[in-house]
Amino acid sequence: MPVFWKLFIYGQLNQRDGRLFGMSKAFKHNVVAVVYDFDGTLTPQPMQEYTVLPELGIKDGGKFWSQVNEESARTNGEAIVTYMRLMLEKSKSKHFPVTAQRLGELAKKINYFPGVQTYFERINNYVDGKFGKSIELRHYIISAGLKEIISGSAIAKYFYKVFASEYYYDEYGAATFPNVIVNDTLKTQFIFRINKGKENLNENINLHMPMPLRPIPFQNIMYIGDGLTDVPCMTVIRKNGGYAIAVYKSHSLPGKRTCKELLKANRVDFIAKADYKSGTELDNLIKLLLGNIVEGIRYGRESFKQSKKYRS
Repeated sequence: MPVFWKLFIYGQLNQRDGRLFGMSKAFKHNVVAVVYDFDGTLTPQPMQEYTVLPELGIKDGGKFWSQVNEESARTNGEAIVTYMRLMLEKSKSKHFPVTAQRLGELAKKINYFPGVQTYFERINNYVDGKFGKSIELRHYIISAGLKEIISGSAIAKYFYKVFASEYYYDEYGAATFPNVIVNDTLKTQFIFRINKGKENLNENINLHMPMPLRPIPFQNIMYIGDGLTDVPCMTVIRKNGGYAIAVYKSHSLPGKRTCKELLKANRVDFIAKADYKSGTELDNLIKLLLGNIVEGIRYGRESFKQSKKYRS
């Protein structure tokens, strides 16, 4: 969606709900949320292939995921629940203790796409330098992978919040069964949690909240993912005025083909190789969209001032 229409929609929402803006004493829509998938977006392979699977003697991750798909089809079970169950079963047979501490320790083995480990500090400094302290940039993860692994990763400190699958641990600290699952469709609930500021899972997100009262408007959200599992999130965000980028491995023809199809279907704004180094196409596109979001925030701030000045 062109930025003109995004700003137009923003203005229409402000005018329609002008009285609600008048309820606030200060403009609060200055937060920009960049939401990332993890596997295939920040890392070339699924996180389990760097961490748990080698500990279980599984050298070919593809065979494990094929087994997950076969077992899911056989039992008519949910794929994320199935992989979490199979990991526990294989761990027991190998006498490998699945604990939150061990999963976090294994995270140091994760490999990242070029530039990822320096990207977050660079982009934070870019926003501070170009737009000043009036703009707050937050990074979120929404992943089907394990929160325990992501939380132990080298880049965990940069995330405002991590939404991911989790195990339940017994009194001895051993994982026993899935406590939280995140799949492609369930991912969208976390977009609404970010949008509404209801980021704890025990908070109800189904109650109506007028758009101007939502802490992070959809048009302030950018989503970065790598494939079809990200489509629900991309669709929700873009239909409501936000942005999406699809990334692909540099030597993956199927991945690039998928991204091209997403662009052709108008499900993303841009596609780019997953290279997060400074000055790359992806880096420039992220900065371009951040600029558009900030312009929308400036528009909203001026509209808020007008509402306070002439509608009070």
